[in-house]
Amino acid sequence: MDQKTVLAVDVGGTKIAAGLVGADGRAGRHAETPTPATEPLLVRAMRDLLTSVLAGTPISAVGLASAGPLDMPRGTVSPVNIPAWRDFPLVELASEIVPGVPVTLVGDGIAAAVGEHWLGAGRGATSMLGIVVSTGIGGGLVLNGTPYPGPSGNAGHIGHAVVDPGGPTCSCGGAGCVEAYASGPSMVRWAQEQGWTGADARALADDAARNHPIALAAFDRGTQALAQGIVATAAVCDLDRVVIGGGVSAAGQTLFGPLRDHVKRLATLGFVQRLTVEPFALGRQAGLLGAARTALLAS
Repeated sequence: MDQKTVLAVDVGGTKIAAGLVGADGRAGRHAETPTPATEPLLVRAMRDLLTSVLAGTPISAVGLASAGPLDMPRGTVSPVNIPAWRDFPLVELASEIVPGVPVTLVGDGIAAAVGEHWLGAGRGATSMLGIVVSTGIGGGLVLNGTPYPGPSGNAGHIGHAVVDPGGPTCSCGGAGCVEAYASGPSMVRWAQEQGWTGADARALADDAARNHPIALAAFDRGTQALAQGIVATAAVCDLDRVVIGGGVSAAGQTLFGPLRDHVKRLATLGFVQRLTVEPFALGRQAGLLGAARTALLAS
């Protein structure tokens, strides 16, 4: 690793990942751990993970990607899908674990978008939206080739764009958000209410691939809501590409087939019709690489 090596950290609702990344995007030592449910265990997991990945390696900066919402000026996070952390001082914790280097905080959705724009499926796009479809739904924008976190650091939060004010309650406290329809748990919950007996999003995707009618309907319902959010964002931000990752995207054509159909149907404006929808090229590494890129750009 070169002297511009950074420690990248990606904190999500199901896992925390950390890795060393060079200025050229080359990844070094990497590890991850399941996200614990309580604050003391979360803090311990962060300390153990970062210390083990560093293992004495000199670094120039730390890039932190976290589920949000974020409070950038205070360096705190309140991830919707990590109830144990509300206004948690994540930047302060990272600075204690790795003293003496700058720490940069970025939302996990925008980190994934930045990573894909830098080295993945978003390369060459002028304006793009990156979306992570998993336990929740995160997003991030790159506009005119530049990451756009917005003043608060939460721009691109498509999961909590409302597509139906009379829709189901969302984990954020609102109603009818994209996430309430299209996240893995939301699609599973709806399918179970219709009589499907599977356990999780992977089983739902497997059954949809086998043409199980309820599983297919769950994906159709979820992707229609996601397409509504995508087309609205494209109309506002003049996007030319959307890239999608996260655990649910592993369903492949089961997700992307109906999603592209709904986007095509809903995109009535000419400039929105040029929009393309692609899967992540970097997979689970997108957020880490985006956190690293954000730290490199800031240092």
